[in-house]
Amino acid sequence: MTSPDVHEGVRERPPVTERRLHPVTPLRRAWAPVAVLIGWALHDPDQAQRQLARLTTTTLLLALAVLIPAAALYGFLTWWFTHFAVTGSELRIRTGLLFRRTAHIRLERIQAIDVTQPLLARVAGVAKLRLDVIGTDKKDELAFLGAGEARALRAELLARAAGFAPETAHEVGEAPSREMLRVPPGVLAVSLLLTGATWGWLLVAVVVVPLLWMATHSLWTVLAAAVPLLGAAGASSVGRFVAEYDWTLSESPDGLRIDHGLLDRAHETVPPGRVQTVRLVEPLLWRRWRSPRSSGAGSGGGWVRVELDVAGSSNSMLLPVAPREIAESVVARVLPGVSVPPREALVPPPRPARWCVPVWWRGYGLAVTDAVFATRRGLLRRSLSLVPHAKVQSVRLVQGPWQRALGVADVHVDTGANKSVTARLRYADEAADLLRAQAERSRTGRRDARPDRWMA
Repeated sequence: MTSPDVHEGVRERPPVTERRLHPVTPLRRAWAPVAVLIGWALHDPDQAQRQLARLTTTTLLLALAVLIPAAALYGFLTWWFTHFAVTGSELRIRTGLLFRRTAHIRLERIQAIDVTQPLLARVAGVAKLRLDVIGTDKKDELAFLGAGEARALRAELLARAAGFAPETAHEVGEAPSREMLRVPPGVLAVSLLLTGATWGWLLVAVVVVPLLWMATHSLWTVLAAAVPLLGAAGASSVGRFVAEYDWTLSESPDGLRIDHGLLDRAHETVPPGRVQTVRLVEPLLWRRWRSPRSSGAGSGGGWVRVELDVAGSSNSMLLPVAPREIAESVVARVLPGVSVPPREALVPPPRPARWCVPVWWRGYGLAVTDAVFATRRGLLRRSLSLVPHAKVQSVRLVQGPWQRALGVADVHVDTGANKSVTARLRYADEAADLLRAQAERSRTGRRDARPDRWMA
């Protein structure tokens, strides 16, 4: 007989409630069979045209009568067999119509949860959750949930990841946020025009298309070359404008929040403590640009773009364009205790480096402070990379045969985001000293660093 004390010491686990996605999800998944047919038709358009020409009206109607219900049934079944549930320690996602798959996502390994709303999803009032998890390259997602349910689930998952009890996590709600910066549409449009990428692709099209016409006199050949070039020009200007429209950066206890998009809205989060590298990118025409609203003593730095390398996350853009002084203040929030070294603090390579990389060697620079390892590269398009010492995983010295002859070497700093930052073309003795000193700074930096926690 089992004693009463044993029953008192055993806690019954609360039942796990599985939930389904939003009822409009089958409409999205029903397109899969249709997409297969469209892909086949595009792969071999001549064969597809011949097959369609053989079909009579009756046969075509019968095919549609079979295809549409089959697609609807496929969408319904994939929705019916998809469930998700939140337990005390993980998020479970069960999917699969024929082959079942169950994903067990540990809450403490979640690095970011983004809420995205494509255009049709905004019309239908639904959204998708995309989860960045440590150790996975592909994002797991829940598509679709009701817009309100998606935000509530995101807040609950973040609360549980922060250590709140399961009984109270759903009551925490989304952490409050404070808006830090909003990029005006006019500033974004001007910045895209000043990057030069759009005009570069258009210039290539203006040169290549007439040459192809003179050489081939084939309209199809000209179109095959012109369409990709015009598409690249549109993607570098119109496409980016649509994606980065109304870019808003806010600060909250669970990280920096980013909202953007004209047609498809995205609600992203940069988790605290997971940023490995910050880059300040300055295209040539941005350096001397003065925004009409940025007149004053502190506005002499031009515009910059702020990019990120985040461990376990694919989020890579923090600010598409901002005055330099504002960007530096945002960097101070992303990397507490880190300040951007001034331009005069960046030491250029020694003169022997000009024989390794003629002309462009002048674009390299290095600055090491108590908090950060900073390198610069580029003459026309400058990029300043900042790596906190605590985020350095390894340090390497690389010296090729030509560099050995000139007495210079490169020092590579590897981060937790599987990326490297390189101090190019330093004197060999300086590089060896930098290697030893950086290894010690990284060791002490990791020892004194604060733990990476949500809502810390």
